[in-house]
Formats: sequence, structure tokens, C-alpha cells
Amino acid sequence: MTKSILIIGACGQIGTELTLALREKYGDVNVIASDIREGTDVLMKSGPFEILDATNYDALEDIVMHYEVEEVYLMAAMLSATAEKFPERAWTLNMNSLFNTLNLAKEKKIDKLFWPSSIAVFGSNTPKEQTPQHTLMEPSTVYGISKQTGERWCAYYHAKYGVDVRSVRFPGLISWKTQPGGGTTDYAVEIYVKALEKGSYSCFLKKGTKLPMMFMDDAIRAAIELMESDGAKLSIRSSYNLGAMSFAPEEIAESIQAVIPTFTISYNPDFRQAIADSWPSSIDDSQARKDWGWSPEFDLARTTAEMLENLR
Repeated sequence: MTKSILIIGACGQIGTELTLALREKYGDVNVIASDIREGTDVLMKSGPFEILDATNYDALEDIVMHYEVEEVYLMAAMLSATAEKFPERAWTLNMNSLFNTLNLAKEKKIDKLFWPSSIAVFGSNTPKEQTPQHTLMEPSTVYGISKQTGERWCAYYHAKYGVDVRSVRFPGLISWKTQPGGGTTDYAVEIYVKALEKGSYSCFLKKGTKLPMMFMDDAIRAAIELMESDGAKLSIRSSYNLGAMSFAPEEIAESIQAVIPTFTISYNPDFRQAIADSWPSSIDDSQARKDWGWSPEFDLARTTAEMLENLR
């Protein structure tokens, strides 16, 4: 079955790999990549690409109508650490791009929308261990505030206008294919790069900072599986908790030392420590498992093996 799919923010950490995975599944010509800037050669040459500012409704609508787009994956966002430096710009990008796509769906110009939320919606008062699907959310970052607000708007548009919007709260994501994009969990990518380049790593989070993480292949699969699921079985239209593994910096260091025994880690926490301290250490994703059969495939050992092998 062919369908026309638009990826907004296709040049980002998730967007690049999501675009390539969807092109492999649905055909290169049926998956339109878009971003405010050009991406990698592989992304640009493997299928259609459009320069797009997702905060410009008319420009977005033009692309949707031209390609007769049925599904949109809205991946454009300013992430946690970067958003703290540019709060108003982050709010404008994160919220206006969402409103534009929700309104296109409301007007029946697209059929279905995927929009990622994040563990950043949780705050320091949220239960840390096995954070429930429904719980207290008092985010303390611009990124988290925009994602929590976005969740409420998604649920509202579904209830009020019947918009078929689907979402997951991504944990920290680990990938060897694309550079991290200014998030608080970026250390979990940097550590592998530095292990191979220098044999040592200075971590911007302190020892014992346990956070939920996920290998990118699992994250991409989760997004596509949720979009392919029977909508009648979905009980959450704000955003699903999504889990895979949880670890602290010293645990990822130990997994690297199992392969590179001489690797060393030191700790030099910066402003990102306060952000990490406000987030959960593990996630209860039982609702996602129940509603659409979510199950992760990568643990820390397998992630480390994949990262080191491919970065080499």
C-alpha cells in the first residue's frame, strides 16, 4: 500500500533516520523530506526534498497540497539544552509548527499526524522510578513546557475535531548515524565517539544520574508502529510513555570498558545537570505495550556493541 508521507524536520537526529526508514518501507518517491536547511547527501539524494519553515502555514499547506500528503511526521523542534539559551525562539518553533499541522488535520487536508513528546514533560515532583503514564507534570524547562502544552493541544484537537494525532514521550536517544541536536542526554552519544577518538570522556552529568534511554532503531520503529496501529485501540491521544533501558554515566562507561578496557571517564557537571535532575530515572510504558504491542529490542550491552562497531 502506497501513501504520501511528509517529514518535517527531516535533517535532525531522529528525522534523518526516520525518513530513510520510511522510504525503505513505502518507497523513496512517496516520502517527502523537508527542513529549514539541507541535510546529508544520503537524505537529499534518496527522495524528494523541500526547504520548509514549519512555522509558515501557507508554505506548509502548499507542500501538503502539491504532494497530496496523507500523513505527517512533525519532528522539527528546538531541544532541551539549546531551548534554554533561546526560550522565545524555542517556544515559537515548537508550538507554531504543531498548531500548523494540527490545523491542516482539522481542515481534513491530512489524515494522520505523528508528533513526538518527551520525558522533559515531567518535573522534579514527578515520581522518579517507573514514572506512570498519568502523573504530576511540572516541567522546569522551555522544551518541557512546550511539549506538555503540545500534549494537551493534541488531546484537545482529537476530542474536539476528531484529529488523528499520535505521540510518544521519547526518552534520551542514542544513534551513531547522525549528530545529537542539543539535548541533555547527548552525553550518551558523545561518550562512544570520545571513547574511540581519545580513550577518555569528560561527562557533563554527574555520576549516578540515571535517565531513561533508547537506541534509535527502537525509537524509529516505535513511531512507525504507532502510526500503523488501529486507531480504535489507542486510548492515549496526548502522548504515550515509551521505555527501553535506564542507566547512569558510569554504567555506560562500564559497558564500553568491557570492549575497551583502557577507557576512562571523568565528571564535570554543567547547567544540564539541573535539567537531568528534574527528569525520571525509569518509565512505566505498560499502556503502550497493552494498546499497540510496544516492545524494545535494544538493551545497553547491545547498544554499546552497535555504537562502537559502527562508529569505528
